[in-house]
Amino acid sequence: MNGRSVHVEESGQGTDWVIFEAGAGLGRTSWDAVLPLLADRARLVAYDRAGFGRSGRTSGQLGIDDMAADLAALIEEVVPRSSSLVLVAHSMGGLVARGAADHLGPRLRGLLLIDPTPESAPVYDRFDQTARKVDRALAVTQALVRFRPLARLASGNVRRVFPADTYATMLAEDFVPAGTAQTRKELRAVVAAIPRFRAEPPGLPACPTVLLAPSRPERGRGEQRTVMTVHQRQWVATLPNGRFEEVDSGHLIQAEQPGIVAEAVGRLLARTARADEGHTLGSPPPAGGSAR
Repeated sequence: MNGRSVHVEESGQGTDWVIFEAGAGLGRTSWDAVLPLLADRARLVAYDRAGFGRSGRTSGQLGIDDMAADLAALIEEVVPRSSSLVLVAHSMGGLVARGAADHLGPRLRGLLLIDPTPESAPVYDRFDQTARKVDRALAVTQALVRFRPLARLASGNVRRVFPADTYATMLAEDFVPAGTAQTRKELRAVVAAIPRFRAEPPGLPACPTVLLAPSRPERGRGEQRTVMTVHQRQWVATLPNGRFEEVDSGHLIQAEQPGIVAEAVGRLLARTARADEGHTLGSPPPAGGSAR
């Protein structure tokens, strides 16, 4: 699609569809712990963005708009036009999902964002400088991951939270030089996209939207986590039908708390099923999460 090749995996059963968009540096396997919990509720689609995992490599620099166009094209190709869908996105994938939402219109019946960074967050004020530092570190990582013991060391934060078989696949497909090179490209894509998101943000999603935020910050980033949570709450407050929920987890909520993610998706699916009845999104939060 759009001149690029992406690897898509479908599972589950039902009349509704759920599409999963991974965060930067991750692909379809980042949803492995969630998918079995929803297999009897809907048709599930997880994929690798172009350049990652089993998808075709990219030669040029893709922007967030390109990734959003790929996501929209994927949905057009895979999901029947008569079917409604829920879109789930993690971290940087939230930018991609919000861009694709403009193309999906009323077909999009629910949006679940997992720890996205709103463009208003101060972390983006000097993100070009931050990105240069991160890119230098990733350049070193790109060379090191040629050696499997060093690749395991560099990906220890992921190894600790994902199932062993999932991590083994990530190690073989994502934490390799080509995958790290693509992560660097996506970092540059975010740098280029933020000024535009700030100047002309995508339209606010009209569908029911849930934002899951972690309550446990990374070591040494407690103040940044507090500020991020404030901006996430503020963004949700601008939505016509939004809900903020704090979860006892770190950034990789789909790995640490897959049941909470699945339950949030289930509530959006239920909301979709009774949309014509005019219900609100005010159902109780899942165990372990808290509505704010």
